[in-house]
Amino acid sequence: MVKHVEPDQILVKMPSLRAVKSFVAAAKYQNFTRAAEALCVTQAAISRQIRELEAALGVTLFKRSGRAVELTEAGSIFYDAAYLSFVNIAQAAQRIQNTGKRRQALTICCTPAFSTFWLSYRLPEFIALHPEIDVNMVTTNNFLQMEPGVRPDIFINKASDPREGYHSVPLFYDLIYPVCSPRYLEENPDIVTLEGLQQAVLLNLSPFGRSQVAEHVDWGVWFAFHDMELDQSDDSQLRIFNANDFNMLAQMALNHQGVCLGWNQLVEHMLAEGRLVRVGDHKAVFKEKLHYLTYTEDKSSTPAFKAFMDWFMDCIRDEPTYVGREEDEAAS
Repeated sequence: MVKHVEPDQILVKMPSLRAVKSFVAAAKYQNFTRAAEALCVTQAAISRQIRELEAALGVTLFKRSGRAVELTEAGSIFYDAAYLSFVNIAQAAQRIQNTGKRRQALTICCTPAFSTFWLSYRLPEFIALHPEIDVNMVTTNNFLQMEPGVRPDIFINKASDPREGYHSVPLFYDLIYPVCSPRYLEENPDIVTLEGLQQAVLLNLSPFGRSQVAEHVDWGVWFAFHDMELDQSDDSQLRIFNANDFNMLAQMALNHQGVCLGWNQLVEHMLAEGRLVRVGDHKAVFKEKLHYLTYTEDKSSTPAFKAFMDWFMDCIRDEPTYVGREEDEAAS
């Protein structure tokens, strides 16, 4: 018995793509003649396709004034969606067409925080050394649900072997300490003690964002590491600002708005530049909480991957929390 498939309402109700293509061109150039030239068709074909599209949608998409055309409100709404869809289709087609070509490419996936505060400072060197390699960056906090068609060659995060066909290399452990701007510390000198620190504005990474850097640490956990509790009683002077974006918290610290926890690998360059300073001498070290580089095994023998790994591991060896330091020293 043959099972009949129910009509797909999205595909059935979809306007003619040829008509939508003509509409996008006309909206982009605001002129039917220029749209026809861009698509290598006649102006009459453009006009006919747009009339058919307006009839199918039951709305007027353009206000016509001589040779020029202007989008109506409905036209603007439809153009925004249609143009973005065509861009996505074109980019996907380009990726498919480029597959197998000689030019090498690497797709790297990491958190927004690691991309902003670690890779962006170092990656230009790799790009300059290897102009033959195209580097594609993808940032996300949800490593287990990538967009369709996106299969990174390399992940940098706190998960080991997140999926089949990948292998992980441990990089460094967590060293966490409070940081703020030099001005904020100068205006609040008492915050160098644990007791005084509780009087500062504490910029706190909320649970929704901890996957960016270290999912197990916030101010409560950090103080507990030092055998102290945050005083959250009704008469407490405690001031906490919560956000799920470490980039935002770091920027607020740079803007003299409080103290945030700094993961050493993310803030060390800002300390070296003097834009941030450590607050006191207290720190929390979690050697069992590692960050990993995870790579797809089917790319591990390619020249692009080998070049990146050699360069990346040279950079990582400079990190004070690099997990292979003792092994390297023993080998030398």
